[in-house]
Amino acid sequence: MIKYTICFIRQGSKVLLLNREKASWMGAWNGVGGKLEPNETPREGILREVAEETGIVLDLIQFKGIVTWVVDGAMTGGMYTYVAELPEDYTYETPIKTDEGILDWKELQWILHPKNVGLAANIPESLEKLLFDPGCYEYRCFYSEGKLLKQQFLALDEQVEFEDVHSAVETMIAAGSMS
Repeated sequence: MIKYTICFIRQGSKVLLLNREKASWMGAWNGVGGKLEPNETPREGILREVAEETGIVLDLIQFKGIVTWVVDGAMTGGMYTYVAELPEDYTYETPIKTDEGILDWKELQWILHPKNVGLAANIPESLEKLLFDPGCYEYRCFYSEGKLLKQQFLALDEQVEFEDVHSAVETMIAAGSMS
């Protein structure tokens, strides 16, 4: 079941990331987001989460697809994925310590550096597609024994954001193996 959201907020060549103090991805840099509340749409959920975690009230946000994870052959969940662009003249001073962790602007060059091991495992391969590819995708991540093995990028219709994908993912989970 897809019950989470994540957003990558960009300003020029920087992305606002959160170094989480809680699982999952404790101690790793990742986007901002969280769990959907009952009867909340994914868009309402991510706008609320961004405001709660950063204090930023977004006007424009772009749906980029869903991230799903397959753990030891079984699909176990996912999150609705968004990107937002802040104008260059928007001031947001970091680092900021929050209840969730530390917020800080990170340069894309730093994030995408091949020797950077301080990120959530799927970020290096998927972030460029999220930020620069106009398409909408399922970012399917395959894990075994806690390690990311591979990712697949499957084209999606943007209307998925407004459809009941919960039942579709539950069907995939019930089907068992994912490849």
